[in-house]
Amino acid sequence: MLYRKVVMKILREPDYAQRETYLLKLEQDYELRSLYHAIKTNDPVERERSKKRLKEIHGELEYLSLPY
Repeated sequence: MLYRKVVMKILREPDYAQRETYLLKLEQDYELRSLYHAIKTNDPVERERSKKRLKEIHGELEYLSLPY
């Protein structure tokens, strides 16, 4: 239920960069959980996939934080 409220808040956000930042942070949380699970279950394929996606998210967040 909490995520539904967060997503609705994001969708109402008029600023594109702010909305995109919120969504990327949610995705980052999900990937961190996936990485943790992959480490705990010793799944190297999932671990590398999560690490790759986390690097992509990091790059996107850096890009969005650049001054225009």
